[in-house]
Amino acid sequence: MRLYDTAKGEVVPFTPCEVVTMYTCGITPYDATHIGHAAVYITYDVLQRRLRDRGHETRCVRNITDVDDSILQKAREIGVHYLDLAAAEVAKFDDDMEALGQLPVWSEPRATSAIPDIRGFIGMVIDQGHAYAAGGAVYFDVSSSPRFGSLSGFDRDEMLRLAAERGGNPDDPNKRDPLDFILWQPSADDEPAWDSLWGPGRPGWHIECSALALRELGTTIDLHGGGADLIFPHHECEAAQSEAATGEPFVRHWMHQAMVRMDGEKMSKSLGNLAFVSELRKHHDARAIRLAVVSHHYRHEWEWDDTAMPEGEARLARWVDAGEGDAALSEVRAALDDDLDTPTAVAAIDAAARRGEGVSAAASLLGVDVLGPTASHLP
Repeated sequence: MRLYDTAKGEVVPFTPCEVVTMYTCGITPYDATHIGHAAVYITYDVLQRRLRDRGHETRCVRNITDVDDSILQKAREIGVHYLDLAAAEVAKFDDDMEALGQLPVWSEPRATSAIPDIRGFIGMVIDQGHAYAAGGAVYFDVSSSPRFGSLSGFDRDEMLRLAAERGGNPDDPNKRDPLDFILWQPSADDEPAWDSLWGPGRPGWHIECSALALRELGTTIDLHGGGADLIFPHHECEAAQSEAATGEPFVRHWMHQAMVRMDGEKMSKSLGNLAFVSELRKHHDARAIRLAVVSHHYRHEWEWDDTAMPEGEARLARWVDAGEGDAALSEVRAALDDDLDTPTAVAAIDAAARRGEGVSAAASLLGVDVLGPTASHLP
């Protein structure tokens, strides 16, 4: 198997041991699941399916960020407790993931479950001389990390621009360097707070993933992923603080899902240009939603439009009509081993279905059950 490695900037062999450890950044549960989210999780689901097909055991951890600026702001706006908001949205997310045919993740820990781990992790970073306390907060000192920026490959100006755009607050006067990032921060009066050696507060954005990855999977992970918009600052900061704390490599292979666009812009909650999975499921078989996603390569941006679901429904009908069999299975395996080339895999199954050959085994590798009743995939 060969996969593109973000840090290396090229497709390289992916040769893990029998047990493959994977970490993919999960949701901040303050709104419903959209197609951009679905594309990320479907990609890592297909990867797991092929790895298991090759004889590996996969241990995929997907966190839930149930305390951060976004969820606290939304809870404040609608007048509910932030954990009640999180519980409701996680239930919707889990329902969407099940409908889309996702394999259960090995572990789905919450940020709030890791406060002791986070405090201990911050202590490790400070003890190693990579962080400092100021203004009731604790900051990571990027000058202590010579490899900072090596994952994204961005220069300082680009990192500063993205930090300002994505919540990094480079103008914080307590920072020694505008690119330094928060590990622990004071809580506002109406926000949750936990005691710490540095004063009451709550975790910064990046620290939970490092602490959870270490707790759940150990020092070094085989593969880490998420959307491409997380490369900087989130994953860059994760790597820096994790390696500062442990002194060991954090990730062997970085894999990122390209953005799904709508109306010419990246699909995102902030822009409001969203196609929600739960709404699509009211009118379409969830398997067709999945097919609309896997017909695109994970590394290429693509546009969600009105043709996506009719094409997905038509493709699903052809595959269901073709029925049971292992046609195209070898072609699909080869395509997935070639940088998870799902469009080529889909084309191979299409060709077999047109020949009237059963495609259930090949479709299953893409997470599409063509033998199950349609009703089971609808709400």
